[in-house]
Amino acid sequence: MNKRWLRRLNFPLIMAALAIIFISLLVIGSATHANAPSGQRFFFVERQGIFAILNIALAVFLMNFDYKMLERYGKQLYIINLVFLLAVMLFGHSALGAQRWIQIGPITIQPSEFAKLIMIVSLASLLQDKVGKLNTLRDLAPVALFVAVPFLLVLKQPDLGTSLVFLAIFFGMIFACGVNLKILGGFFLAAVAASPILWHFLKDYQKMRILVFLDPNVDPLGSGYHIIQSKIAIGSGMIFGKGLFSGPQSQLNFLPENHTDFIFAVVGEEMGFIGATVLLLLYLVILWQGIKIARGASDTFGMLLAVGITSMLAFHILVNVGMTAGIMPVTGIPLPLMSYGVSSLTTNIMSIAILVNIHMKKQKLLF
Repeated sequence: MNKRWLRRLNFPLIMAALAIIFISLLVIGSATHANAPSGQRFFFVERQGIFAILNIALAVFLMNFDYKMLERYGKQLYIINLVFLLAVMLFGHSALGAQRWIQIGPITIQPSEFAKLIMIVSLASLLQDKVGKLNTLRDLAPVALFVAVPFLLVLKQPDLGTSLVFLAIFFGMIFACGVNLKILGGFFLAAVAASPILWHFLKDYQKMRILVFLDPNVDPLGSGYHIIQSKIAIGSGMIFGKGLFSGPQSQLNFLPENHTDFIFAVVGEEMGFIGATVLLLLYLVILWQGIKIARGASDTFGMLLAVGITSMLAFHILVNVGMTAGIMPVTGIPLPLMSYGVSSLTTNIMSIAILVNIHMKKQKLLF
């Protein structure tokens, strides 16, 4: 029985995810050892490592859990999701100008991270009977409203980056449902046409991020500082990098948020082009396996789950890497399985486990 269970595992997906987690622990340790609390040189990497082990144990359970049971609880999970997001607005604490976290004992959680995976499950439950039936705006309106409520709650925190992840999930999953492409085209044209109006609803720091994206030198010591230092770090790594614990941009604190949002810049500086390429290839393996799992899923619900998870991961990777390289605006979206953060790590490991579960369900039918 154990041999049959092992044969059903998706080893390329699992090994790629474990390799990224291993690289993340090395890079987090390098990026934070000089800034850790007094007497705790490797505080951040130890904490990330402990939660990685705990989450891998949780992943083993999720691999054996029948993901189809999630279908029954789509509405309940959606309501729980809204309750947690409302709790952040009422009882959450602020940091870096945003109210996104809830303190539970010694652990700080970010409900919006878990909200993404819950949104995928609840939206898959809603959409499974709508495949091939999203042909008009009337058909699509209830689905759009379903996503709009948590989207607006996260945007209110404010967390523009995470709210955009909801849109990526939404568009990916309705595309998989065979939505009328003319409707999607209309959405994008309407967004472009409304952008001058939407500009006035952005907060000042969000406007500055867009201006800095177009020209970092608009505010080189303020909003543009992050991206300028990130590009210097990546460029200075050249082919082979400067080596772990040897990147001056990271080690001397020129690069802010080097263990969270800008961890890819540390990879570029200390591991060079080779290290950054290896990391991107590992992400490519995960995304490719996600697409294969979606195409080979044994049921519509599993297919939509896989599409939603893959859309979420792809958006995170594209935006985070693009942000650190200066080809995307700074949005504060973490790099999956790499950036330091318990909530993000847990969400991403659970997502990978669900993908493996969907794959195993198909394989079980073949044996």
